[in-house]
Amino acid sequence: MSAPVRKPNRLIHESSPYLRQHAWNPVDWYPWCDEAIQRAQAEDKPIFLSIGYAACHWCHVMEKESFDDEETAQILNEHFVSIKVDREERPDLDHLYMNAVVMLTGHGGWPLTVFLTPDLKPFYGGTYFPPEDRANMPSFRRILLAVAIAYRHRRQEVERAAQDLVAHLRRLEKLPLDQGALDAELLRQAYAGDHGWRRHLDPVNGGTLGAPKFPQPVLAQFLLRLALRFADPEPLEHAQRLLDHMSRGGIFDHLAGGFHRYSTDAQWLVPHFEKMLYDNALLAAAYLEAYQLTGAHPYRQVVEQTLRWLLEELAHPGGGFASSLDADSEGEEGKYYLWTWNEVHTVLGSDLGELFCQLYQVSPEGNWEGQNILHLARPLSVDARLMGRPVEELEEWLARARAQLLAYRRQRTPPARDDKILTSWNGLALSALARAALALHPSWLDPAVRTARFLYDRMRLPDGRLNHVSVPGCEPARPVAGMLEDYSYVIEGLLDLYEVTADAHWLDWAGSLAQVMVELFWDDQDEGFYVTAPAADGLPVRAKDWHDGATPAGNSVALADLDRLAHYTGDRRWADLAARGLRRAAGLMRQAPTAVTRLLVALDFHLGPLREWAVLAPQAEQLYPALHRIGRHLDPRRVLVGYAPGLESTAVAARLVPWLAGKSTIADQLTVYMCEGTSCRPPAVGVQALEQLLTSVYPPDASVQTNASQGTTPAD
Repeated sequence: MSAPVRKPNRLIHESSPYLRQHAWNPVDWYPWCDEAIQRAQAEDKPIFLSIGYAACHWCHVMEKESFDDEETAQILNEHFVSIKVDREERPDLDHLYMNAVVMLTGHGGWPLTVFLTPDLKPFYGGTYFPPEDRANMPSFRRILLAVAIAYRHRRQEVERAAQDLVAHLRRLEKLPLDQGALDAELLRQAYAGDHGWRRHLDPVNGGTLGAPKFPQPVLAQFLLRLALRFADPEPLEHAQRLLDHMSRGGIFDHLAGGFHRYSTDAQWLVPHFEKMLYDNALLAAAYLEAYQLTGAHPYRQVVEQTLRWLLEELAHPGGGFASSLDADSEGEEGKYYLWTWNEVHTVLGSDLGELFCQLYQVSPEGNWEGQNILHLARPLSVDARLMGRPVEELEEWLARARAQLLAYRRQRTPPARDDKILTSWNGLALSALARAALALHPSWLDPAVRTARFLYDRMRLPDGRLNHVSVPGCEPARPVAGMLEDYSYVIEGLLDLYEVTADAHWLDWAGSLAQVMVELFWDDQDEGFYVTAPAADGLPVRAKDWHDGATPAGNSVALADLDRLAHYTGDRRWADLAARGLRRAAGLMRQAPTAVTRLLVALDFHLGPLREWAVLAPQAEQLYPALHRIGRHLDPRRVLVGYAPGLESTAVAARLVPWLAGKSTIADQLTVYMCEGTSCRPPAVGVQALEQLLTSVYPPDASVQTNASQGTTPAD
């Protein structure tokens, strides 16, 4: 008997590529919408909520095993109203219901499976469920039937459980007042104290102990700040160990650049192969800071390879960056990225192929399921010494080999790309590109400016608010209003762009967005920012985002933005709000520092002392080289502004940045003013004077002492 002809469900009309992947399931799917919620209320049915994203491997697995199964679909259609959500389109829903599942089960992840009452209160949930009972996991069908029976016959228990869970979620949103001081000792204890990071760090492989291992770029940035503030080499060694092992491991794509989502093992060898915009933007920024501090060339290579990958693989022709590349190709996870020993030799020939296989750990038997994940066992500098060859020669050979293998790989069927453009993640990309333009080379400036212009022209609404998501060529059925992370990430990117361009338009827009952000999300009673604007979808809890996840907590970035804006503009409102938010979260930083690492980074800036640099050039073309001379040094507590004729009027510049007022070039030469805390240096007039000032502020022999110049760590 032939299979019944299927018709598409409602998801066929959605703009999200992830939702459209489920459009031909026999499940009677709804997107998140009033119609679905009203039907659940009218028919008195529980809501089955499934949250995932396009690049998620196990989301695809559960779709094939369960959502594409006629018997499972029949149970769902009879007993539930089924809603499918793209977590990247609706991070607010994901945040709320992920917290609920973690509270219920002790862990979370995707696909996220949640059961709700018709008034949207969660009462049961989990993550992936198999189609049959397996490895102490009940089958998905068993779960569905059990939930349906409980909802019909033990309603009071279900509703009581939902009420209790929502009450607990609401309590979590109110942070207790903390009477402890906001000082540098808090940062030290966040690393070395009883609850601190040190006890969780892997002294061999880098990152956190055990598996799986996630990239944690914000952890690396926090460790770099500790090393600088306390002149302590130990945090720097941990940061380098993390960055070195990731960039040599299988989690890094050694051919095209860019990082996969995370490593399933403790050695960074076997990744989940999806590649996300946010991971790579954040990691580029972390490696850039490591390069600024250490001068280790391998870190710069990783930054440039990662940003090139963003531009080559995720950039849309019309502007903006797509969200991700899938883990699967032709239905198999990682197939696009794996190699056999024979393939490598066929492409490269015997001599170059043998060298490549030796260095990238490619063997006839394979290092993962009979094939090979490319990775380096140690730094190339070590192999060069063992071979008695200059490392530059080895790098040249391998660059040629990688180019040949990449050209061959591009003939394979590539992973699918999730084309939707997220404002928040594009803000992260803007920040990484702008910082690279300041610290490395002006070639990164054009893509940074293009990204900012795209956000301004396409993701900004007529009333000045931000839109959260756009899919090129596809109008969303229900526009999603910008959330805290959209505003906070974009403001951060704009401030970074202002530092390298000295174009006050970007600073002005950052200030306007900050005003909207405070109006929409700030809680003036209990301090901190909500994730969404008021009354979003009638959710039972209006959540705040303090804890870092795969991306930095929106509150942490927003508070840092306000602190930076206060120093540019002299507007004390921003500084006061930042201080209130940090004080409210002091208990979190004391008791759970590993959960709020980005908040610790914000605190480091808040505590100062800050260096304020004002660079004035008589001609516009003289400005960038001076900004670059300053920006190539890692100084996390720096505020940098520039001015040259032709950018805007002196009056406009002085209005936006009051500490430019009264400053001018001296003797028609480049003139740099620098103040630290309440003390100011004499103006540095001319390039030579600037170099002398930089040498006194960032003396080479005063940096944290490690063997970082070779890009290696003691574990090597």
